[in-house]
Amino acid sequence: MRSAPFNNGSVQQRLAAVCALGESVKDGVTQTEEVNNHVHSTYSFSPYPPATIAVKAAQAGLQTVGIMDHDSVSGAVEFLEACKAVNIAGTVGFEMRVNMDGTCVQGRKTNNPDEPNISYIAVHGIPTPRLSGMERILEPVRAARRERTRREVTRLNESLADRGAPVLDFATDVLPISEAANGGTLTERHILYALSLKLIETCGPGAPLVDFVEGPLSLPLAGSLRERLLDPGNPHYGYDLLGAFKSQLVPEFFLPSGHDECPSVFDVVRVANENGAIPAYAYLGDVGESVTGDKKAERFEDEFLDELVPELVDIGFRAVTYMPPRNTREQLARLQSLCVQHGLMEISGVDINSSRQSFNCPILLEPQFRHLADAAFALIAHEKLAAADPTLALFSTENSLVSRPLQERIEAYADIGRRMDHTRPETAINLTGQWQ
Repeated sequence: MRSAPFNNGSVQQRLAAVCALGESVKDGVTQTEEVNNHVHSTYSFSPYPPATIAVKAAQAGLQTVGIMDHDSVSGAVEFLEACKAVNIAGTVGFEMRVNMDGTCVQGRKTNNPDEPNISYIAVHGIPTPRLSGMERILEPVRAARRERTRREVTRLNESLADRGAPVLDFATDVLPISEAANGGTLTERHILYALSLKLIETCGPGAPLVDFVEGPLSLPLAGSLRERLLDPGNPHYGYDLLGAFKSQLVPEFFLPSGHDECPSVFDVVRVANENGAIPAYAYLGDVGESVTGDKKAERFEDEFLDELVPELVDIGFRAVTYMPPRNTREQLARLQSLCVQHGLMEISGVDINSSRQSFNCPILLEPQFRHLADAAFALIAHEKLAAADPTLALFSTENSLVSRPLQERIEAYADIGRRMDHTRPETAINLTGQWQ
């Protein structure tokens, strides 16, 4: 993976490599009706630079793909240029955490396993001219997160030293594996990946490392994960080791976020709407027996969902985003019904942040989720049209379609999203004549 030219070098070098490949990346690829609007890049945590996301999505046969980094839109331009080069529909957004002070869920756990009163939200469909407007709220968030991450490394080091394990240097171990110097953010995953690389270097992959993790680190490994870590030829070794650490080590060093890192939900939603973007609440839902097998049983929003959804509308949210593989059909049917009742757009995406994950999400081909493809294409059209004319944003009060029901507007935008030339997205505005 690392040898691929579009996965290395500067932004310019990566784009040159993608442009050289062009649509040949689709040769022999079966096109599907699948979409994914939630892929992380190296500007948050991922093995994939923004240009690579476009290539991998095209190679997976996806119809649309979206870059969705934590607290950052700095990879957006590279990503969109790569999407044009390989002729795939691309959309830009970001994910961040906000505080829920002043809402009906203040103080409650919503969709964040680590902190009550702090919720994850997504901002989708940001028109390219408005990226700088969003960056003004993201830069101070990244600065606060960087400082907290530095303190978390210090806290983790105390635990590592007590166990006789090598410690991390924030400046030389953690920062260099991020894009923090280029407008990217830092996450707890960076800390864990830095530790994974340090232990692989110190112990060597395979049995010696497994012995160290289960011995001095006192972290149990079991099942297929243990088998993967016993294999020194495992191409996903660092990411698998990170996964082993995530649930067991994070509670030891995690520090609560402040309001400088998690601003008011009202402020963020207002800025998103002012910039023609689509703010979306990220539904998590209670976990009983985990559908994906990677979550412990835990309660989130389901108990008060009937109360939360109308509150989202009052705050100014335009959509709810969810990941179909992570919930039961019953949970999602209830959520979908509430979205229809309260006029909220439904947006899908399955977050990709590991080389082991597939870009495909075949569940979207099932009847219950087919409409999410329309929503993805509508998102694409919204973003491109609003870039040319802010009144053409899907939720603009000056939009000539504003009096139509939301589903009709989504269908009209989806039609343009499907018909437009994705190698020249700026020409999408030429397809709106029928609306006049």
